[in-house]
Amino acid sequence: MLKYKFSVGFFMFLFSMFFSFFFFFFSIFLIVSDQIFFFEWLIISLNSSCIYMSLIFDWMSTLFISFVLGISSLVIFYSIEYMWHDLNKSRFIYLVSMFVLSMIFLILSPNLVSILLGWDGLGLVSYCLVIYYQNYKSFGAGMLTALSNRVGDVMLLVAIAWMMNFGGWHYLFYLDSFNDFYFFIFVIFIASFTSSAQLPFSSWLPAAMAAPTPVSALVHSSTLVTAGVYLLIRFDFLVCNFYYVDFFVVISLITMLMASICANFEFDLKSIIALSTLSQLGFMMSVLMLGFSFMAFFHLLIHALFSALLFLCAGVIIHCMWGNQDIRFMGGLVIQLPVISSCMNISNLALCGFPFLAGFYSKDLIIESVNMGMMNFFFFFPVKIKNGFDGKVFFSTYVLYLTGGGKFFLLFTCFWIVQGMNLKILFSVFFPIFGGSFISWLIFSTPVLVYLPFDLSISVIFFVLIGGWLGYELSFFNFGFINYDSLMIYFFGSMWFLPIFSTSYFNNIYFSFSLNYYRVIDPGWGEYFGPMGLSDYIIYFFKFNQFLQFNSFSIYMLSFFFWLLFILF
Repeated sequence: MLKYKFSVGFFMFLFSMFFSFFFFFFSIFLIVSDQIFFFEWLIISLNSSCIYMSLIFDWMSTLFISFVLGISSLVIFYSIEYMWHDLNKSRFIYLVSMFVLSMIFLILSPNLVSILLGWDGLGLVSYCLVIYYQNYKSFGAGMLTALSNRVGDVMLLVAIAWMMNFGGWHYLFYLDSFNDFYFFIFVIFIASFTSSAQLPFSSWLPAAMAAPTPVSALVHSSTLVTAGVYLLIRFDFLVCNFYYVDFFVVISLITMLMASICANFEFDLKSIIALSTLSQLGFMMSVLMLGFSFMAFFHLLIHALFSALLFLCAGVIIHCMWGNQDIRFMGGLVIQLPVISSCMNISNLALCGFPFLAGFYSKDLIIESVNMGMMNFFFFFPVKIKNGFDGKVFFSTYVLYLTGGGKFFLLFTCFWIVQGMNLKILFSVFFPIFGGSFISWLIFSTPVLVYLPFDLSISVIFFVLIGGWLGYELSFFNFGFINYDSLMIYFFGSMWFLPIFSTSYFNNIYFSFSLNYYRVIDPGWGEYFGPMGLSDYIIYFFKFNQFLQFNSFSIYMLSFFFWLLFILF
């Protein structure tokens, strides 16, 4: 293991951390100097056809790359201890590195063709990572993830074909010309919704929890699920002016509420955090489409900080319980894992928007800005409900009490592994504490003016306190009295039947169709008129011809009279 520490994993950790700091200071330089660097290389020129390689470096892309590389470096450093028993540790590090490289390629691309290459790289490597533990559940989850994201690939291909009308694929050059082309904007929306797991493509995100926990920390914080949000932020000029944007806002709000409600009926620790990520993605998409793209990007960065820490802490707890992920068997973790429990509670509070932690600076600013906006009650009310009942406070308090207090369960673990993981997580806990204030001071040159009446200002705290109280009461609830066979409980606990519609429902339709096709065509009419029947017809005609050729006297006389009558008439 020591040899491995100082070979692939440790080298990738140092490499990613170095470039993370490099791009972070580069983004500070771009913010201060207000500059954008656009690089373009001519790869090949054949007559009038040219192939270019283009990269764009502005403060948004460089800052996002800094976060992606920083989180990936911590995930790789954490994986050295987490995956110590695995026989293919080097392959795992290579896959994670390819995944991060695809995301960087997508971020830096101002060209739809190169964006498609990064997008396809994310989809392909995510499939390899989801099926890393080779069992039937992982294979099914990997196929669901890959096929859901293939819809986004098809939409991007349609957008690339459509942009041939403009003579180039650099979408930044033609943003002013896209306003009247609703089809192109619609295609970009569908592509973004598949990657960010909005309805009806939400079922793949909890299914992707079949991957190792370090991969979940990377995928659900700053890479695959944020690619769709980042793509729409790049097209924010078109999003705000889209005629049918209200329809997509409603879909994002429904996704947000669906994930929030379903998280309260879930007992798998990783699935609970995945549903919280889905709720945050719906929140980001709805805020982005309401016209606050800058704040959506700010919340995207903040969410990456505490979401990664949540998954890393959950990974340690699952690792200590020998793979058990059921929170009903977790209790007394404050006594047995004090450092991990403290870090998890800090990230939970940041997720809830606790004052002066990272989530507070983005969440409170967005909600108050939305309150100041001119929107109807249908948009306003779900955002308020999300504030307390979406699960951020509700299931955070629930999970916090179950894992921190509650019934005591003995953990079977190698404590030297936990001590090695504590260092990585302690290094990560500073970002949810100090990251929000630092980033807000960095990217907001002037303070945002918020002017609200007293009732709207106090409503944020009101919903937070109610959600926390309900989460506390839920922790005392005896789940043995719940009738899990009831339709309503099953409906809310299964993401509104969405995984069934995405998997077995469509599979059963095609399987039954193929079975009927097999019965009717292959052993039935296909055999009768196909190879078997054709061979029977050929044999029959051969025998009949052979009978005619045997010089039968009756056949001879019959043919003689037939031709005689034919000549006479």
